[in-house]
Amino acid sequence: QVQLVESGGGLVQPGGSLTLSCAASGFNMDYHVLGWFRQAPGKAREALCIHTTPGETYYSNGMGGRFTISRDSAKNTVHLLMWHLTPDDTGFYSCAAGNPGMITHVGAPWSLYEKWGQGTQVTVSS
Repeated sequence: QVQLVESGGGLVQPGGSLTLSCAASGFNMDYHVLGWFRQAPGKAREALCIHTTPGETYYSNGMGGRFTISRDSAKNTVHLLMWHLTPDDTGFYSCAAGNPGMITHVGAPWSLYEKWGQGTQVTVSS
């Protein structure tokens, strides 16, 4: 069964850090572009970052200084490390995998991602 399963979400205090994980099954992540997305309350989904098959990483504006995407090929998992979290980082985070020949930047259309996880909630609050 092909699926992506996110984990690691939860409640964190402002200024804290959190690591999200996205484990793949039924396919090899190494042959896909991997992306992390966020949907904040009342807002549209936004792309945060991507990890390409050669290992390049790209971040949307303002995310590169606090977020890091990394791939663990041995575990077929992609992680999102987040630091200095603020209440504005609250949202529903999801990962996706897509065609490396079509996705070359963070702003690529969501329709190019073929596989999506169910997501995990992150709440930043004191």
